[in-house]
Amino acid sequence: MRRPAAPRVPSVVRRRRLLICVTASAALVVPLLTGPLGGVAADRRLQDVFIDAADEYHVPRNVLMGVAYLQSRWDSHPGAPSVVGGYGPMHLVDAKAARPQSVRPGAMAAGPQSSPEANAPGGRTVQPADLQRAARLIGVTEEQLRTDAAANVRAGAALLAETQRQLGKPLSDDTDDWWEAVARFPGTEDKVSAATYANDVFAVIRTGAHRTTDAGQKVTLAASPRVRPHRAAAPRAQKDVECPPELNCSWLSAPYVEFDDGAGYGNHDLADRPRDQKIEYIVIHDTEAYLPNMFATVQDPTEASWHYSIRSKDGQITQHIRTKDMAWHSGSQFVNARSIGIEHEGFLTHPNTWYTEQMYQSSARLVRYLAKKYSIPLDRQHIFGHDNVPSPTADSIPDMHDDPGPYWDWRHYFDLLGAPLRATGPQQSDMVTVLPDFATHKPRFTGCAGDGVPCAPHGSSAVRLYTEPSEKSALIQDPGRRPEGDDSTEDVNDLGSRVSAGQTFAVADRSGDWTAIWFQGEKAWFKNPKKHPTAVGASGRMVTPREGLSEIPVFGRALPEEDAYPEGMEEPDESPLPYELLAGQRYVTQSRLDGSYVDRSYFVESPNPVVKGHEEYFEIQFGHRLAYVRASDVDVVDAPAAAGPPGQADPAPGQ
Repeated sequence: MRRPAAPRVPSVVRRRRLLICVTASAALVVPLLTGPLGGVAADRRLQDVFIDAADEYHVPRNVLMGVAYLQSRWDSHPGAPSVVGGYGPMHLVDAKAARPQSVRPGAMAAGPQSSPEANAPGGRTVQPADLQRAARLIGVTEEQLRTDAAANVRAGAALLAETQRQLGKPLSDDTDDWWEAVARFPGTEDKVSAATYANDVFAVIRTGAHRTTDAGQKVTLAASPRVRPHRAAAPRAQKDVECPPELNCSWLSAPYVEFDDGAGYGNHDLADRPRDQKIEYIVIHDTEAYLPNMFATVQDPTEASWHYSIRSKDGQITQHIRTKDMAWHSGSQFVNARSIGIEHEGFLTHPNTWYTEQMYQSSARLVRYLAKKYSIPLDRQHIFGHDNVPSPTADSIPDMHDDPGPYWDWRHYFDLLGAPLRATGPQQSDMVTVLPDFATHKPRFTGCAGDGVPCAPHGSSAVRLYTEPSEKSALIQDPGRRPEGDDSTEDVNDLGSRVSAGQTFAVADRSGDWTAIWFQGEKAWFKNPKKHPTAVGASGRMVTPREGLSEIPVFGRALPEEDAYPEGMEEPDESPLPYELLAGQRYVTQSRLDGSYVDRSYFVESPNPVVKGHEEYFEIQFGHRLAYVRASDVDVVDAPAAAGPPGQADPAPGQ
């Protein structure tokens, strides 16, 4: 659950009530399954399963594989159902297995006039591909479709063929003849969403894709460049919604009102962005609560707020606050003033259930739209997680959030953004970009099903850091996150000793299969073997303490100089972060900015002025989180790009 920026933190009582709500919701979630998948036999490739099923039911192979890719990216998710009870590569839905949804007692729920379903043509959403009907079609048990990937794919092919016949169309070899059957596969009555889904499938068919699945199966869909998307139905215009034209987004307003007889107000601030403050960040959250609970929260003036919510089961987008206004979503007023916050329904310890492909697709489409509208660079210092938000003050570090967590697939997300993460410098560059292969990189984590309980092995964007080039050495410690001196752990919520895909760091040392980076003032080592690299060469700019300075301060926000504040306004405390940035250390920067501050402390009918200074800062990748240093304190050092092709090939479409 999100927390407002520091000046607007709810009372202790309200925070306790919010925590109880999230804890109760999380208790309903089934842990990651640890049992083996009864899927494709070791001697039978999933690639062959798709070929055989397509031939058996006279469905074009690229259509069957394209649908399965959009349903699951060909993953089986070890027999675990999604939030709507979807199983296997074809995401066949067993409604009995759907997760319960809840709204906390006494909370305001989204009414029928404001719910996403109410804004869709037909006023409701039907069930997607039905597991029970599919079992009857191919004559197998429902349990087989839940646990046997081959049976699941066969059933998906049978459903596509049945839909094609119901449409009165032949079971032809022409991919274009199947567009309408594909549009009907997810089961939505919203014509815009159905058309967007079908066009996404056809885009995958046109460009092709290949990847290693969660079961270790290598699957390839060859490109069909002649296939083209169809014209989508135009969505109905909705008040205030800022959304890509190919999506049918909804509006559910967050309140801007006074309460407690004028003693407080909520739950966001009026602004006039980008005229009064440039929008330069998009923050990716997960809800750690069910979406109905979040809809109740965002309508409560005593709680936090964010700009958009995205539903897990189908990627439905709901907007709550205009992007020109400032939401309370990140835990940092400085970041709030410069960012747009997007909540994704889910729990970071249960990615198989919640982080669906349709949610990734919708989110990336929204972020592309917003990034273009506000000229936001598509890199990991501008598009980042709640877990990467810089702590605004030293004492706020332990309270900062850790979503969307190590199982959010940043590499795939940036592929969808059209800005793939890749090598940009030579292999032995002075900079590296963290880039593990998500499907096969499975570091150990605990805490998904209880303190200390090992999580099931799962693909991850996270790479763990050590004090020496050995997995037997101690983990890197974070003195700000654990001021009492406690050790970093492997807990899924512990960010103290890890970095994430797409983050770029300065190289501090190398030793065999190990690479060291500068990380929060220390030399931090991670395993980076040549055959299975977890990082690639990068180019760009780094900053280092200016000659003659032995140490410089690091900040969690870029504030204006003292003279910039108008008379009568209290200047906020700079509060340098409790880390050392010493002479000789280097940190990667992708942004230079002027200091600014917005005094959001009372209810007003028009935006408060933005205090803008002339003091310049560099934003740096300092640790797992971002940070800022004064431009006057540093020198800039370049790491050149490779003269020839980068040291690692670019990921293929859909990788």
